[in-house]
Amino acid sequence: MHVVWRETKGGKTAMKAKTFSAQLKKASNQAARVVADRLIALRDERGFSQARLAELAGVDRKTINRIENGHFSPSLDTLTRLSVVLKCRLSDLVDAKRAKR
Repeated sequence: MHVVWRETKGGKTAMKAKTFSAQLKKASNQAARVVADRLIALRDERGFSQARLAELAGVDRKTINRIENGHFSPSLDTLTRLSVVLKCRLSDLVDAKRAKR
């Protein structure tokens, strides 16, 4: 088993790689859900279908669907394209606080 070192206030502590990997996966899934929720909300607010948003952003409709279902982590380029079309800040797509509004 690999050991990963994590910085703490008191110094370094060891964390098993399996535990660390699980934490990374959980954080990634949570981030994908935030982006999905924000994209759905903003798309609905603007009155776009998935197909129309995809067309305007220059991405495939399946990409929009996969993002909204949490099955795909969009690149910075894709997020930027979506924010331009949705006329919002990039942070509006990734901010968990905004997702709870």
